[in-house]
Amino acid sequence: MRKLVYYVAVSLDGYIAGPAGEYDFYPMDAEMTTWINERYPDFVPSPARPHFGRAVDEPAERFDTVLMGRASYEPALSEGVTSPYAHMRQYVISSTLGPIDDPKVEVVASDPVALVRRLKTEEGGDIWLCGGGKLAGALLDELDEMIIKSYPVVAGGGISAFSGAFDPTLFTPTQRRDFGNGAQVTWFSRA
Repeated sequence: MRKLVYYVAVSLDGYIAGPAGEYDFYPMDAEMTTWINERYPDFVPSPARPHFGRAVDEPAERFDTVLMGRASYEPALSEGVTSPYAHMRQYVISSTLGPIDDPKVEVVASDPVALVRRLKTEEGGDIWLCGGGKLAGALLDELDEMIIKSYPVVAGGGISAFSGAFDPTLFTPTQRRDFGNGAQVTWFSRA
């Protein structure tokens, strides 16, 4: 069965973005950027793929489907990019965003849990939960794995990695990689 995997950057205080969606406060470096884009090319947005030696339409390797909340999708849309991950099936979960005039993007107005359960039964690669925190909170019971990029920065406020009801859920760390900029990537599986 396909897995739902939450791959996201997070600050020391648990935020994936600032109050206005900022994410440029994470201390990136060349080593980490190169490693991430080589290890997880599926997560590289279409407009950036040529910069990392990949064709925009190069097939995905492990993940062939991406789920995004409206706030995760809007930065691309504001730049005129309706299909930020053209190499994947793209679903935007939003009850307030109208239809998108792009056959590669489907807006789903309700019930992300039913969508994920349906997608998991279909043939294909794994499913990437791109964000955001409200969607991650709604899909917590469906998450199979997490890949968390932890950065040594305190945001002080913003969009939490998970938003929703109090629901302690145990995951087991399975691997960790440290980088020279103080960041870590940690892999977790559902306990």
